[in-house]
Amino acid sequence: MSGERKPPLSIREMLLPALGAIVLLIGVGVAAVTEKGHIDYRTQIQRHGGDVLDLGANGRPDADEQGYMVRVVGPLQVVEAPLDQQFNQQTNQPVLIRHVQMFQWHEVSYGGPPSYELDWEDHPIDSSHFAHSEGHTNPGKFPLEGAQFDAGAVRLNDFVLDPALVHTLVGSQPITPDLRNLPSNLAASFSLFNNSLVTSAVPSNPQAGDLRVSWEAVPIQDVTVVAKVSGNRLVPASDAADGVGFAVQSGDVPLADIFSDLPVPPDYSWLRRLGSILLATLGTALLLRWHYQRIDPILAPAIAVLVIGAVDAVLWLGNDNARAGWWFALTLVGIALTAWRVRALKPS
Repeated sequence: MSGERKPPLSIREMLLPALGAIVLLIGVGVAAVTEKGHIDYRTQIQRHGGDVLDLGANGRPDADEQGYMVRVVGPLQVVEAPLDQQFNQQTNQPVLIRHVQMFQWHEVSYGGPPSYELDWEDHPIDSSHFAHSEGHTNPGKFPLEGAQFDAGAVRLNDFVLDPALVHTLVGSQPITPDLRNLPSNLAASFSLFNNSLVTSAVPSNPQAGDLRVSWEAVPIQDVTVVAKVSGNRLVPASDAADGVGFAVQSGDVPLADIFSDLPVPPDYSWLRRLGSILLATLGTALLLRWHYQRIDPILAPAIAVLVIGAVDAVLWLGNDNARAGWWFALTLVGIALTAWRVRALKPS
């Protein structure tokens, strides 16, 4: 008779909808974790200049790559060698570095009276603060300074490296100066001793104030460069939030090792997405079986697509509105199919 209350559902009767809800939530959870992983990766890679096209050793300038960040691996090619004009020293390596040192006094104290020693230093030591400066006076400012000289043009797989990238190349190889190339005024002051130029009258016995000039070079090597493509050049990304916009490392280095703060994006993303929809469809089918006493082959996946599409659209909103739009469009398809099938079904 009408008005009678239905008896409460038994535990057995509640098992089916509970299982369906759990499976549906697992499917939604898999979808959300997958997209969140991509969002975290995208957010962090944007700090370094944006998504990176991994061109590897085969990377060459291409019109389709313009404006993109790329990862390129290969050997350096020096087109215009670096030159130290003051000493007229040159090398066929990408970077030439001049080191200048002066033989100077040091004050050493171990708790007792100070003692004084002479040694080579690459910066002026102020002897006016010594406890006993008499006889231990340093000249002061260096007449010459150390400097770095970058190659005028360096190529990597037909890409020309921006000077900022060349300047950060690493590695060390000693360079023996060529006395024949020294300007006459410097040739009269310096002599060659142990791969360095020294002003000492007796090179093996330097005196306070003597100078020692040496050179090293960053050698030609295989490198990994991450930078933005501009024409046939690799340049820093000027809009990178990290304030650098590029990376240069020796050898073949994976992107994840170059940017250690970069989270690992989920593997097999499309399989994960498909699996999440299948799980959500199974969970929805169990709920429909309980509610309608039947499983509709269209309504179950429609609801699954609706729910997962809505969750993923919300996650991407504000991070990548274009991708959020695709998920929202999928949600609308799910809504349309769900509305159509619900009207066609009547609960038992």
